[in-house]
Amino acid sequence: MPTLHPSDPSGSLVQRLSLEPTASGPLDGLTFTVKDNIDLAGLKTSYGNPAWRDFHPAPNHNALCVDALLAAGGRCVGKAIADEFTYSLQGENPWFGTPLNHRAPDRIPGGSSSGSAASVANGVADFSLGTDSGGSIRVPASFCGIWGMRPSLHRISEAGVLPFMPSVSTVGVVSNRFEHLDKVVRTLLSGDEQSPSPLKRVFVLADAMDICDDAVQSQAEKALVDLFEPTGIKPEPIRLAQIVGEDLSLRDCNERTLRPLQTLEFQNTLGSWIEYHKPETGLGFSMAYENVRQSDRLGILDCRSRRERIFDAMRAWLTPGTVICFPSTPMVAPLKGTLETREAARDFYDRTMAITAFAGIGRLPEISAPLLSASGCPVGLSIAAGNQQDESLLCVLGQLLG
Repeated sequence: MPTLHPSDPSGSLVQRLSLEPTASGPLDGLTFTVKDNIDLAGLKTSYGNPAWRDFHPAPNHNALCVDALLAAGGRCVGKAIADEFTYSLQGENPWFGTPLNHRAPDRIPGGSSSGSAASVANGVADFSLGTDSGGSIRVPASFCGIWGMRPSLHRISEAGVLPFMPSVSTVGVVSNRFEHLDKVVRTLLSGDEQSPSPLKRVFVLADAMDICDDAVQSQAEKALVDLFEPTGIKPEPIRLAQIVGEDLSLRDCNERTLRPLQTLEFQNTLGSWIEYHKPETGLGFSMAYENVRQSDRLGILDCRSRRERIFDAMRAWLTPGTVICFPSTPMVAPLKGTLETREAARDFYDRTMAITAFAGIGRLPEISAPLLSASGCPVGLSIAAGNQQDESLLCVLGQLLG
């Protein structure tokens, strides 16, 4: 049973605690937090909602990903706030609060791994475990100015992680330093380690650049020159339609594929519980769930075949040694309170998820690197590789950072 301590002033934690390592290893001396949809033995998991926490018993075991970190020498120091039922990208929870965005205190931290990112950015922990479906690792990493990695789908065990959207959701990691991210992800990846491939080609996703704010786009263009010029490899622009061989945009990838599939799966994983227990929920989740409730399940089913076509095309195109780059988010973190109208929220989600859907549909490993800044606020630059090429992607980033 972990030792509990008072919460932290950054507002990033549901509970502060101390769960000691079970063995020594590559993570000796490093501390971490765990998003509150990932089980810690003896502590209730809230899923960002008090009714869920109060209805369910505390788990008997840690999630397997947590045990792997403890066995590698890491020490767990807290359970981090998550957005309600992790169904948001904003980082504002009506029950547990909005964690502090250390680099931009008047702005949202991004979600749904809001507490994970804030705990790292505020120095509460060296790294944190979160989850990512539609961008829930990459968006808060981008907004808070830290490293974040969404690995290839199912490369990290999800045993002991609450169900969300099985065909898209994955455990991921945020960290304050790349070398920590590298160690942690390698500790968690399942399967035989892939032999890294040398960098051969670099592409820039032009569709993503087009939907970014001008300041973000110009900073990304400059950063790409600085990052790849020493390699002698010139980034080449490319569009999603060229990759998949059909007339699809990034917005199509999200609105006609990822988002409808998320709706279908959310109905199955959580919809029945919500309909039966009718928990009190915040306004943001209530509005989002009403869209879920009204969705046409039969009309959405054809999204599955489109998803597989896109995935197959991406897998064939992103050969070993090829990476593709784009801003992690199309804008800096919005000011608190500015996403309360439907118009503002729609613009935020439509543009952001158009970018994050790329790796979600492709089941790609993607790293958000804290290399950009616009209007005095951090923005991530993402680098993605082909499905299952996680180790190669880590090696590429390590070489680029020198």
